[in-house]
Amino acid sequence: MAEPVRVRRLTDQEGQKLQQIVRRGSSSSVRHRRATMLLASAGGNRVPVIAKLVQADEDTVRDVIHRFNEIRLACLDPQ
Repeated sequence: MAEPVRVRRLTDQEGQKLQQIVRRGSSSSVRHRRATMLLASAGGNRVPVIAKLVQADEDTVRDVIHRFNEIRLACLDPQ
């Protein structure tokens, strides 16, 4: 079985920025949902749980986590 997909360890600045987006909301619902996914993963939740939390497809959650691990907070912005 493959390793579970998880975000890498967040820096303090990244954690603060993600919490700020989730707590204060954002003009973009996409940024808010992606920040929620990343914080949930950092908190130890697995992909199926996160997908149910944000009502997204499991593949979408995996994609966001992989993108964060590659390009950091830039993954929050819609393409």
